Amino acid sequence: MANELDELNPQVNVAGRDINVIERQLPVQVGFGSALFEILLWVCGILPGLIFLFMKISAKNYFQKLQQKIQADASQIDNFLEQRVVILQNVAKLVEKAVALDTDVMKTVAAFRGGATTSDLNRNAMAAQLDTAFGRLFPQVEAYPELKAHAAIAEAMQQNNYLQREITAARALYNDTVTQWNTDIFSWPTKMIVAARAGYTTRIPFTASAEIKAQARATFF
Repeated sequence: MANELDELNPQVNVAGRDINVIERQLPVQVGFGSALFEILLWVCGILPGLIFLFMKISAKNYFQKLQQKIQADASQIDNFLEQRVVILQNVAKLVEKAVALDTDVMKTVAAFRGGATTSDLNRNAMAAQLDTAFGRLFPQVEAYPELKAHAAIAEAMQQNNYLQREITAARALYNDTVTQWNTDIFSWPTKMIVAARAGYTTRIPFTASAEIKAQARATFF
């Protein structure tokens, strides 16, 4: 039998390939075969039917607990994002007194001052806005030695770097839980049947912003 992946005759994309997360939620669906499976269990006797019924109850409880874990993981990301918002606001106030800040930076700061909140729909967008704002703010700080030497600003820059690492770790944890969810809802028969009946869909993992991807391709040294 021929190898599906033949390293001796490779098909190589010399241009490389950029990978992006597809933001699409796939619904869980089961067909007539699953319904027939459940009917046959009851036909075979009350005991098999009852066993499967309790298995479905257990699967339902499992999904409810897993959803709570996803919420907790998402909340951890929100906590770190909120701290970055506070740092951005504080640094912007200090820098604004000495430098005419980029209009877009001030618009972002103003939006966060207005009480921007996170949700499953805008969490990724909020992180991207923060990345953009810091990406435009700190180069202006670097251009002015007296600002860079400011103790409060220097401390804020260190805190921002720390929070970026924490957010990366929190994202990884969140994505692991989302992967577990996306895998389990398609685990036939018990979990998949329960997920389909409950109307569950796949969840979208946390993704890096376009600006962060662009920075990753830059020359650092």
